[in-house]
Amino acid sequence: RSEGREKVSGAAVYAADVALPDMLWAKALRSPIAYGRIKKIDASKALVMPGVHAVVTGADVKGQLIGRKIYDMPVLADEVVRFIGEKVAVVAADNEEIAEAAAESIDVAYGELEPLLDPLQAVQPTANLLHPNVQSYRGLLHEIKTPSNIFVDLTWTKGDVVAGFHDADLIIENTFTTQPMHQAYIEPHACVVRANPNGSADIWHCSKVPFALREQVATALRRPVGDFLMHPCYIGGCFGGKGDFMDVPVCYLLSLKCGRPVKMVMDYAEEFIAGNPRHGAVIEVKTGVKKDGRLVAQRMDYVYDSGAYGAFKPQGYLVGPKEAAGPYKIPNVYINEKIVYTNKIPCGHMRAPGEPQGFFANESQMDLVARRLGMDPIAFRKKNLMHDGDLSPIGHAVPHIKSEETLAQALAASGYSKPKRKHIGRGLALAQWLPLGGEGHACVTVDARGAITVSTAMVDQGAGTYTAMRQIAANELQVPVDRVRFQILDTGAAAADTGVGASRATRIFGNATHAAAIQVRDKLLQGASEILGVSTDELSLAGAGAIRSRSGKQASYDAIVERLGGSIRCAGTYKNFDNGPAAALVVQVAEVEVDRETGQVVVQQFTTAHSTGTI
Repeated sequence: RSEGREKVSGAAVYAADVALPDMLWAKALRSPIAYGRIKKIDASKALVMPGVHAVVTGADVKGQLIGRKIYDMPVLADEVVRFIGEKVAVVAADNEEIAEAAAESIDVAYGELEPLLDPLQAVQPTANLLHPNVQSYRGLLHEIKTPSNIFVDLTWTKGDVVAGFHDADLIIENTFTTQPMHQAYIEPHACVVRANPNGSADIWHCSKVPFALREQVATALRRPVGDFLMHPCYIGGCFGGKGDFMDVPVCYLLSLKCGRPVKMVMDYAEEFIAGNPRHGAVIEVKTGVKKDGRLVAQRMDYVYDSGAYGAFKPQGYLVGPKEAAGPYKIPNVYINEKIVYTNKIPCGHMRAPGEPQGFFANESQMDLVARRLGMDPIAFRKKNLMHDGDLSPIGHAVPHIKSEETLAQALAASGYSKPKRKHIGRGLALAQWLPLGGEGHACVTVDARGAITVSTAMVDQGAGTYTAMRQIAANELQVPVDRVRFQILDTGAAAADTGVGASRATRIFGNATHAAAIQVRDKLLQGASEILGVSTDELSLAGAGAIRSRSGKQASYDAIVERLGGSIRCAGTYKNFDNGPAAALVVQVAEVEVDRETGQVVVQQFTTAHSTGTI
């Protein structure tokens, strides 16, 4: 790993490690109630405490909303609190202990309201409106004609699902529920902000999308994007949860007020009540089949519990539901996704947003349908599997899926058909994923000493993308990988990108590195051509940083760079905003032992088979 030595030695700088001269610490006072009006905030005790420098409340940022796509979350609670843990006030002090004591001394009077905690109640037309002004929010995905707690309502269809159910011999309906789930990264959210007198600011953060964060903060605070310079730090775990703004805006407000840098690190109690976990969901699945087991119709209705706000979702909705009808040939499909407000923790992204919930429901339904048909669950799935070139349940042509092959590998590796001991069960499930697109930029430089550097503003959240980018450049320029160093750029030194996420970093930023390295290689060949007096067609990379002619003459990279008058620096860009088209398929087999008396379930073996294409 490129960053391995830094991480194991403690030299790697995470946002929580950043320490600036005269830096203050911030702590938040959070709402103890799920829903209510703020009648009064009295911060007089906090302001006279020794070591306290500033207090900011919602009155200081009235009407200022923030979000990744949908701007519906106040920077600080603005007259109303909508979940336990919402920030009501923030304090900047000399250290954490003083800041925490000062925050706790702030007196807030609430007028409690009846909270809305059930997403199925929230979708009812008679439910209390948690966001009466929802129609005015910036970033909505569609028009909301009548104010409602439903702020996302999307549908995907193929064929005629009504006719499909009419044609079915058997119809099976079931409802599945899932719970919220925190990403449980080891590093909690952390940031440091140094605001300047002119309103600009330097920001150190643990966000994996620095360019998006810059835009969100600028929009919420009504300032030009160029006023904010983002300094990426190492990320101590992500799993989808490190793409939001969290405490950056309030640290900026405190820093601007104090004229000193301000640092804020959430503790884990705060993470669990005010982080951005995976959505809980209620999923209704209706399936129509023929007597021989052929699927003819499928309807999936999702209700996702967004919690109090939708601000933590980068697309505003969850991309998973539309794909979660599975890798099956189904001629008639209807999928509806609703996301609703409740008075609970605002949910965000966690690995494959919306998809685990949907695949859990769909694959459970496939087992239940097979059981009703009296068919083996594997035989039932085989009868309906997509193959290369088939249309997905929502009509996408998928040229590569390798379903039969992956299923066969999983069954063989897991010993699925072998005899079982008493109280042992084996279960199987399938899922497919269409890779998401994005934009990435990278530079490759060869300096006067022949040293090679790959640079980007991409933040590696732990997947090893820096290492992969170095390997790609080293391979293209035919040098050992230890000859290639890495440089992380701030947002002032690189073009905007879409950041990491969706398991796309190596593909997006790797291709950008490849494009830059090819340009560097071509310039090196051109320079060697001038030094050796032969055409580029007669040259090849000799390895270890040299170019050789057919006659055996060589020119080193540093000599070529010197001949060209300085360093060689080329930029590469990769853009692909289409999903897919090749699907990555997974088949998983679980073998569990059940204690019939206690109900304890122990996983004895878990087998995963992936079709990923060339790695």
